[in-house]
Amino acid sequence: MLTTIGTRPRSGDVVDQLLDCHARIRSFTDMARRLGEARRPAPEEVVEVACQVRRYFAQALPVHVENEDRSLSPRLAGRDPAVDDELVTMGREHWEQGELVARLSELCAQLESSPGSHAMVGPALAETARDLLAFFSVHLGREEHVIFPAVRRLLSPEELAVVSAETRERCAEASSLPVGELPRPPAVPKSLS
Repeated sequence: MLTTIGTRPRSGDVVDQLLDCHARIRSFTDMARRLGEARRPAPEEVVEVACQVRRYFAQALPVHVENEDRSLSPRLAGRDPAVDDELVTMGREHWEQGELVARLSELCAQLESSPGSHAMVGPALAETARDLLAFFSVHLGREEHVIFPAVRRLLSPEELAVVSAETRERCAEASSLPVGELPRPPAVPKSLS
């Protein structure tokens, strides 16, 4: 197993679950960018990747946002003024990302139903994905540097266990998978690498 120098070992707690979600958000957004930038991808690959990206943003991302807004924010609020400011920013940005996510999903839906339109739709998809990657770079980074450390610092082990159970339950309900399992990004077709 490879370990990146400077990273701490994973504890398997709710913060690690959320960090895994952030990795998936970045991965699926980058997958959308690569699909948009691909030169003459096979129609079946266009449909497959567009479907996977659209489903992720339609099903999994809203659950992640709900986990942060409903499980983390209420428990962290009022414990640290700096964290309170970040919670307000996080909530606002969750709302702001909606337009870009909707546009990305709409473009993917177009490609699913008409993969032959890739030459026309692809550039808009790539641009939207790049905008979303830039947005997520700031948004997710701030959560990872301010809010997630506060979760470990401010919440009791019992609170962490409850948050973990809530997030796993929401993910399981949304994905119709057994509790604790989350969809993983699929392998990217070679033509999109």
